[in-house]
Amino acid sequence: MKKFGRYLGFLLIMVALAVTLGTFVPRPLLRAAGEQSVATRHILVLKNPIHTDIAIPVDDAVRQRFRFLVEAGVPTDMPEVRYIVFGWGGRAFYLETPTWSQLKAVPVMKALTIDTSVMHVDITADIAEPQANVAGFDISEERFAALLDFIDASFQRGPAGPLVIENAAYSNFDRFFEANGHFNALVGCNTWTAAALRAAGLRTGWWNPLPVSLGLSMRLYN
Repeated sequence: MKKFGRYLGFLLIMVALAVTLGTFVPRPLLRAAGEQSVATRHILVLKNPIHTDIAIPVDDAVRQRFRFLVEAGVPTDMPEVRYIVFGWGGRAFYLETPTWSQLKAVPVMKALTIDTSVMHVDITADIAEPQANVAGFDISEERFAALLDFIDASFQRGPAGPLVIENAAYSNFDRFFEANGHFNALVGCNTWTAAALRAAGLRTGWWNPLPVSLGLSMRLYN
């Protein structure tokens, strides 16, 4: 029992060290030289205690880029829509845990080991800033296009385009889609968000498995 306790303590120390280094070592290590494009787009990172999403401002070009969403049941064409919200995560946990009260053992185990992934897409009206769970960042048109490319490439596709998951939604306005990549404790929803933000020209920590570490690194390096 003592040996197990020592092992567990060592493991917790290593995890804490990895999270700390992952937060305070920036990625990329050096800021890119020569990037002086005008920042014309304002994106948002939305967070809760365990998960982050990226909110993309809507215009006609964005609606056209993700036109498959309307066909899948996400009404991005509604005039009051101001943002499309994208998130990537583990299939079991995402689909089977719409609220904390519905938390189950199997989805948690899959999230900690390995699971297939899904994209969750939602819409929202204006989002007030500043607030504790919302962080806004200004990026250039070029980087905005790169961010859209990254998000688009995260959707798994069939012959007819992205694959919507039938009968899977939290409301009448969101949908789940099959995604590329596998989810596990090391490569999770927040590391996907971090990679998307790096595509947008922002710097993150080297490894950000938690919203709190991602948020701190974003404040440090941008």
